[in-house]
Amino acid sequence: MATFRYRAATPSGAIRSGALDGESREDVIAQLRRLGLLPIETVAASGAARPEAAVRANGQTRQAVVNAMGELAVLLEAGLALDRALAVCVENIPHAGVKAAFAKIHGRVKEGAALSLAMTESKGLFPPMASAMCEAGEADGRLGAALARLSESLDRAEALRQTVVSSLVYPGMLMVVASSVILVMLLVVVPQFEVLFEGAHGKLPLATRLVMGASEGVRAYGLIGLGVIIAAAFGVRQWLRRPSVRLAFDRFVLGVPQLGPLIVNAETAAFARTLGSLVEGGVPLPTALGIAQRSVANSHMSAAVAKVAAGLKEGGGLYGPLAASGVFPPMALSFLRTGEETARLGLMLGRLADVLDRTVRSTIQRMIGIITPAITVIMGGVVATVIASIMSAILGFNDLALSP
Repeated sequence: MATFRYRAATPSGAIRSGALDGESREDVIAQLRRLGLLPIETVAASGAARPEAAVRANGQTRQAVVNAMGELAVLLEAGLALDRALAVCVENIPHAGVKAAFAKIHGRVKEGAALSLAMTESKGLFPPMASAMCEAGEADGRLGAALARLSESLDRAEALRQTVVSSLVYPGMLMVVASSVILVMLLVVVPQFEVLFEGAHGKLPLATRLVMGASEGVRAYGLIGLGVIIAAAFGVRQWLRRPSVRLAFDRFVLGVPQLGPLIVNAETAAFARTLGSLVEGGVPLPTALGIAQRSVANSHMSAAVAKVAAGLKEGGGLYGPLAASGVFPPMALSFLRTGEETARLGLMLGRLADVLDRTVRSTIQRMIGIITPAITVIMGGVVATVIASIMSAILGFNDLALSP
């Protein structure tokens, strides 16, 4: 797959430029047409324009990008030229990888490239919506305002991601501790009593025999079982990479009680946040919808958005096709309808994203509030079962010894 630079016209007649990956020039032209753009020129990008290495995406990287974009927006709003603003921004970035990436962007801008094109060439550093919003800001002469909206959108998305990750830390640690305690019981504690019960397996209670059998199985086949689990997980991961399998799996997940509605709300919030930011930034709706589709991780929902985007290019509306898809919650459709009827779609999408973000956070906290004590009870029950089975066997031997 190669990278092609393009120049294309929007439905309103504005000229846009950027870069896309494709198998061939014809493939890139087809992608541009799907985004509602009229291709003017597509040229294979030179290898020198590519970054030497993609910046690894993690929480620190994303937060550094958010801070850098916010600072760049402030500098541009203060009246600094883009070249000078980028130079100041690069000097103030503490993250080494992000600093190097922004230095490359600064170099490309000094060579005469548009900021949106330089951002597109920084593979893995910015989400798809970033270059589109930047390009819209360049087109209407309000780049600082566009970058400010971009920074706010990225900051909110990162805040939600950090909230979810932080909420899952305690249950994850509890699972590790519970599994460790159970393994210690089976690998260390239970074997201490095998000598005591040697030769009397037939007289042991059923619970004791089951626990001792589990201990022997873990010691004899534990590593093999671990290898099988790892191999199975890898196989399932490779299997899910098939588009048809992934589509069926994602459709199934949406129907799972409790988990399905949570995923729908989270995906809809990300979609609404991206689409609202793009529309507010002046990106044409067909192009914005095509870009917002990439923010939807669930392939079933993404396919539904792709169908709506195709219909929108043919003159269709947004509310009707999204409602007919049946994958978006009623509240989201209500916000969309209001936004279309009042011609304030970007504002209503932003409010929808805020509401759904709060819903996702409260749902996750409620689920964790249930899962955490459940893990504690299960761990206590397993440990109590092991101890009770051993003690019942010991007491049984004492009763046999005391009997006449």
